[in-house]
Amino acid sequence: MFWVLLLLPAWAVAGVACTRLCLAAVRSASVDADAGQCHDLTLYEAAFLSGGPGRVAELTLVSMARQRRLLLAHTGWATVVDPRGRDEMERSVIGAIGPEGQSRIAPVRAAAATADAVRGLADNLVGAGLAVPDGARTTVAAGVRQVRGAALTVFVLGATALLMPTTSDLPRVLMAAWFGLPLALTLSCLALARIERTRTPAGPPRRDNACWPPWPGRRPRVTTVPT
Repeated sequence: MFWVLLLLPAWAVAGVACTRLCLAAVRSASVDADAGQCHDLTLYEAAFLSGGPGRVAELTLVSMARQRRLLLAHTGWATVVDPRGRDEMERSVIGAIGPEGQSRIAPVRAAAATADAVRGLADNLVGAGLAVPDGARTTVAAGVRQVRGAALTVFVLGATALLMPTTSDLPRVLMAAWFGLPLALTLSCLALARIERTRTPAGPPRRDNACWPPWPGRRPRVTTVPT
């Protein structure tokens, strides 16, 4: 009956890891009950929900270029024409370009995507119940890693129990089935986590709380997940 001593830790590891992942997912999906009011989205917020901080930086660059206050060359350079930003995002882009008034587009986009204006935008969306904080998302990712480790542990323990000589009358097929149950539990949790991982960097947007701004033609595409 030595295989039972291996089965017990296999179940314990799988149960603890899957429970932690489920709790982290529930916390990341929970929103403030007072945040159920309809929130009027700005174009920056719609861009954030559609593609994250990088999309906000791209929207700002293209918007300034269309107004001829910024030149975006096909060679990959951005040149400031009007150094006066009309909002925090535009001032972040101009500051990322630098005092010389010209810079490569890629580093400007990266710097603008991590600016304080974008972080404030994410905080507003979290407060409105349209996104979850980065910390909750990190907790879910840590839970996924724990479940992966648990699946590997269960597999190793099961293989050890099957390969060791035993005096038990229990067929090895049934022994493998007992270890297959916690392994199936961990693999199913990983499969569900993979399906649910269509999130923006600040978490899953919720359509029910969003009042979309006027948009030519159609609404912006938003990736949502069931909560």
